[in-house]
Amino acid sequence: MEDEREVGVGPWEGPWPEGDHWDPELLRDGDRRNVVDRYRYWRMDAVVADLDTRRHPLHVAIENWRHDLNIGSVVRTANATNVAAFHVVGKRRWNRRGAMVTDRYQHEVHHPDAAALAAWAATAGEGGAPLPLVGVDNVPGSVPLETYDLPRACVLVLGQEGAGLTPQMQQVCDVVLHIAQFGSTRSVNAGAAAAVAMHAWVRRHVFDQRPVTGPTE
Repeated sequence: MEDEREVGVGPWEGPWPEGDHWDPELLRDGDRRNVVDRYRYWRMDAVVADLDTRRHPLHVAIENWRHDLNIGSVVRTANATNVAAFHVVGKRRWNRRGAMVTDRYQHEVHHPDAAALAAWAATAGEGGAPLPLVGVDNVPGSVPLETYDLPRACVLVLGQEGAGLTPQMQQVCDVVLHIAQFGSTRSVNAGAAAAVAMHAWVRRHVFDQRPVTGPTE
C-alpha cells in the first residue's frame, strides 16, 4: 500500500520573510492547509483580504433543509471559483465536511427562507440593482443551461440532493436552468450540478473576455 502524499510544505528555511501577511506559526511549523502555493504561510485573514480584491460578481445559494453532505462540495467549488459569497437558505447549520475548510476563505450569508433570499437579491446588485436568481434544477419549464446566456452578476441557486429546489424557491427564481443529460438517470449529483453551472459561468464571463491564443497560420 502506497503512503499518502504529504500535503503542503514544512517549516520555512532560512531567514523569515518580512510582511504582515505572514503567519509566524505557519513559518515555524509548516503549512499543510488546502491552499494554492501563492498563499503558503499566509495568515487566513490575509488570504481572505487578497481574495476580496478579485472576487467575481457571482453568488451561490444553497437550500439547506436536510443537512445534505453535498452542500460542502458546493462551497468548495464556490471557493475555487472565488465567488462573491455563498448563501445558505433554511437551516443555519449545514454539513461542512465536504467543504474541506474552504468555507473559512469565503463570505457566508444566511437567509431563513426563499422569500428572504429574494428580498436580499432585490437590491444586492451594483448601485442597488437587483441580482437575478438563477435556479439549477431539471423541473418542468426549465431552460437548458447550455443555451442560456448567464448574467455576469447573478445568484446561482441550488437545491437539495434528490428533492431539488423547493416550490417556494422555484417561484422566486427569475429562471430555472437544467443541465443536458443523455443517459438513464433522472438527475446528476447536486454537487456535480453546481460545479457544471459555475464552470459555465466562468467560461462565459472569464475566458470569453480574454483574447484567444494559439498557433497562427
